[in-house]
Amino acid sequence: MKLYIGNQNYSSWSLRAWLIFAHYELEVDVEKLTLFSAQFYDTLAGKTPAAKVPALIDGDVAVWDSLAILEYINEAKLSHQAWPGAMNERAKARALASEMHSGFFAIRNELPMNCRAKRQVTLSEQAKQEIARVDEMWSEQMRTFPEGWLFGEWSIADAMYAPLALRFETYQIPLSPLAQQYKHKVLTSPAIKFWLQQASAETDIVEEDEAGEPI
Repeated sequence: MKLYIGNQNYSSWSLRAWLIFAHYELEVDVEKLTLFSAQFYDTLAGKTPAAKVPALIDGDVAVWDSLAILEYINEAKLSHQAWPGAMNERAKARALASEMHSGFFAIRNELPMNCRAKRQVTLSEQAKQEIARVDEMWSEQMRTFPEGWLFGEWSIADAMYAPLALRFETYQIPLSPLAQQYKHKVLTSPAIKFWLQQASAETDIVEEDEAGEPI
C-alpha cells in the first residue's frame, strides 16, 4: 500500500487518513508531496482523478478521500474495529464523522491547520458558532466516556476531529474543561506527537494557510 500525503504542517486531510495507519501500526509506504508544486501534480497524475491528497493506492485499488480511505482500511485490514462495536454508538460516530467531513467551513477557512505556529485571528460569528458546536460535541462524549476517546476506544471519529485539536492549539481557542480534556488527549497521543515532530522539520511555507498574526 502507498499513501500520498501533503505537507504535514498544513494538510489536515492527510493527517486524518494517516492516523488510522499510525494508530493500528499498519504497514504503508508514505510519500509526502509539497502542496501546489509541480511535483505534487506530476506524481498524482494518473493515480487519482481528483489530484488531491491524501490518496491511497492498494494494488489496483485507488482511494482519494480521507473518510473513504479510513473506511477502506477499516474494512480491508481491521475487521471493522475502527468504529464502535455497539450499533447505536456506531451510528452516532458515523454521524459525527460525516458532520466534520461535510461541514465546519468557517473553521476550515479561518483557522487553517498550521502545526508549527502560534497565531491569533479575529473570528467570524459563524466560526464562533462552529467552535461552540465542537466544544459541545467533545464535552458530551467526555461525559459519556471519561478520559477516553470520543467513543471510549479510538475510532474513525477521532481521526476526523484530530486536526481541530491542532487548530485550536495553534490559534489558542478557549474551550470548556471537558473539551479541553479531549484536546489534551489528542495532542499527547503518540501518533500526533510523531506527526508534529515531522511537521516541525518542514520548511515549506504555504502563504494561504498562514492566517492571522503571530502570537
